Amino acid sequence: MRAEETGERQMGLLNLIVLVLSIYVLGALLVDTLVKLPPETSVLLRYIDHGICVFFFIEFCVRFFHAQNKLAFMRWGWIDLVSSIPAVNFLRAGRLLRLIRLLRLIRAFRSTQTFVRHVFKNKAKGAFTSVAILAVLLIIFCSIGILQVEKDPASNIRTAEDAIWWAYVTITTVGYGDKFPVTTEGRIIASILMTAGVGLFGTFTAYVASWFVESGNA
Repeated sequence: MRAEETGERQMGLLNLIVLVLSIYVLGALLVDTLVKLPPETSVLLRYIDHGICVFFFIEFCVRFFHAQNKLAFMRWGWIDLVSSIPAVNFLRAGRLLRLIRLLRLIRAFRSTQTFVRHVFKNKAKGAFTSVAILAVLLIIFCSIGILQVEKDPASNIRTAEDAIWWAYVTITTVGYGDKFPVTTEGRIIASILMTAGVGLFGTFTAYVASWFVESGNA
């Protein structure tokens, strides 16, 4: 029973992460469809979409593996599978199915709230989960934002690849220095990312420490 409850709690957290990413994906698709974005911003959104689709596909495989009745699971699971297809031009049907998937996630989330609430009783685990989700969203939005504000001729963050690389090394507090903002707005974004990075790894350290303490008391 304990192993089963653990699996359910993990699926509850997985649904929480998928719900957050699904809302972002639909929002990004809406913006990309209605607003004329700079070419590099559209490329960046496409890269992020592909990365999230990989996560969606892995999440589908995990749930399919844990499903006791595979055939019954695929009754609705095929929507999750198709919605993990990247939003390329010749597979636009997957975009519509993402909306259906989001509605199903919102409905399913009611049943997983109990598991999420139980997991978040562990303050270290709950804090790490929250900060990790926030960090992913910050990397996404800050990489998009940095492309919009770094218009100075002296800027060296000009492409989608530059923005993603810069956001990642900044939030991990590595700071190679090969890419850096030169505008005031860009430096504000960098400050937010660096602060979040310190909080992320501090929370991760606390979570690992609490895990060892719990293991020692068991």
